[in-house]
Amino acid sequence: MTFYENAFEAETGLIQRGITDRQRLLRTETEDYLRALNLEYEQRAAQYWDRDYSSEEAYLQSVEPNRARWLAAIGDFGPAESEMDPLVEPFAENDEFRAEWVTVNHYGNLRARGIVGVPKQGDGPFPVVICQHGVSSSPEKTFGLDDANEVYHSYAQECLRAGFAVISPLNVTFAQPRARYTRMCRMLGKTLWGLEISKIARLIDYAETRDDLDAERVGMWGISLGGAYTLLTLPLELRIKAGIICAWFNDRVRKMIVEDPRHSCFLPLDSQHVWIPGLLREFADADLVSLICPRPVMSQTGKCDGIAWWPWVVEEFERARSHYEKLGIAERIELDLHEGGHEIRVETGLRFLRQWL
Repeated sequence: MTFYENAFEAETGLIQRGITDRQRLLRTETEDYLRALNLEYEQRAAQYWDRDYSSEEAYLQSVEPNRARWLAAIGDFGPAESEMDPLVEPFAENDEFRAEWVTVNHYGNLRARGIVGVPKQGDGPFPVVICQHGVSSSPEKTFGLDDANEVYHSYAQECLRAGFAVISPLNVTFAQPRARYTRMCRMLGKTLWGLEISKIARLIDYAETRDDLDAERVGMWGISLGGAYTLLTLPLELRIKAGIICAWFNDRVRKMIVEDPRHSCFLPLDSQHVWIPGLLREFADADLVSLICPRPVMSQTGKCDGIAWWPWVVEEFERARSHYEKLGIAERIELDLHEGGHEIRVETGLRFLRQWL
């Protein structure tokens, strides 16, 4: 590509045009090459999985290397560094339940916080549902507070009314601080996901200390970013026996890199926290579900939800279900595909939790 015979004799405008045009071509070539690599996900991921479907025990053993690599991808912050020393403060109470803010030591000055609610009716210990809020949100919203758009449908309260205890963890919620802490984590070879998943685990540790909570029957139900935490946590936290992924499960390759008017794509957005190293090497959503298998899992997906184009979600779900089918346990995985949008589905979720916890 030649714009001139001798740069020292060329006009300034011609030099500038050459700089601009070469840079544009380089960017286009780079994007084309990287996009093609990412789109080759199935061929690439096949090299990293060697599942054995002969029995549930054999299956779990066969995916253990992938589970270890998933932990390495999000970053292992290790065990908590101090005694729990719980601080319990009032949150809300009515005739049906009592809920309190609980704070426990985690790492150094970093503490784990969440709302813990317990039913007043019935005999404990009660099975526990981790109700995880989404981005720009809060544990209060899981209880129906500050939820004018009725996305959450007070699902933590509904769980309590149904006889479940709840833990609603507090996560870093807004995009800008999440991006800031993501950068700090990456300098350590870790991610903010890894740090906050360890916090969820710490709250389960706390549940194990209470006589009114049944830590042998723990489920997790999260929406949006909370759905992401459900999908990303269950492969690592085996104490969680069942999960509901609401408004997150997706064709992850398309979600990350394919800009299309039928869905929102992360590629042009400044959502730095979603870019987990190695995610599209072997950990698309169906493959992460294969690390939840054989535990029960549900995806709640609204056809009106702009985060995804629902036919692609169905395709990805079929890929996820294939692992359960090959083990003869297809009844443990379910797609709640509905006509609504980005929202919790209380009735189907409670039915699922009653069945599996």
